[in-house]
Amino acid sequence: MKLCVFDFDSTLMDGETIDFLAKPLGLEEKVSAITERAMQGELDFFQSLTTRVGLLEGLDAKIVDDICHNLPYMPGAKEAISELKSRGYKVIVFSGGFRNATTYAKDILGYDADFSNILHVKNQKLSGLVGGDMMFDFSKGDMMQRLQALLGISKENTIAVGDGANDRSMFEHAHLKVAFCAKDILKKEANAIIDTKDMRNLINFL
Repeated sequence: MKLCVFDFDSTLMDGETIDFLAKPLGLEEKVSAITERAMQGELDFFQSLTTRVGLLEGLDAKIVDDICHNLPYMPGAKEAISELKSRGYKVIVFSGGFRNATTYAKDILGYDADFSNILHVKNQKLSGLVGGDMMFDFSKGDMMQRLQALLGISKENTIAVGDGANDRSMFEHAHLKVAFCAKDILKKEANAIIDTKDMRNLINFL
């Protein structure tokens, strides 16, 4: 058995979920600026995540789902995942974003499971609080090691694909480290780089 772990935002999906969520509140520019600094590794991921989600307080939960169910997926994502699965890979998503988006996309894009965060809802509106599997800079690497142990998969049989600073921790535990349209901080730790928005290019590295 082999393992391929993808980031979601700006990797399998063309954009950042939280930036889309900020748009109806008129906060897209403010949230996007924090997101960009976090992905560049300039901010602590946990603090940046909780700050950004705090700005979404009061957003209607139905609007959240409507946005998360209509996100633009990365060209070639479905085809790349299908090819990986045909070659015996378990395909998993680790996202510092939200289950509203990653769980919905699972059957559309064809991956096996998703680990991400949960936006707390109270009285059908976002409370501004968040919790879940991917809250910290180290979360992806930590979860990858646990999955590898559970499934009996070695580092040599593991691929990681991401774009931002919080993907560095999973690169440590993967043989093929793919920086996809990535920030420089991640490219430095990659051994494969894709700079065009077409995930089918991943197939060339398998």
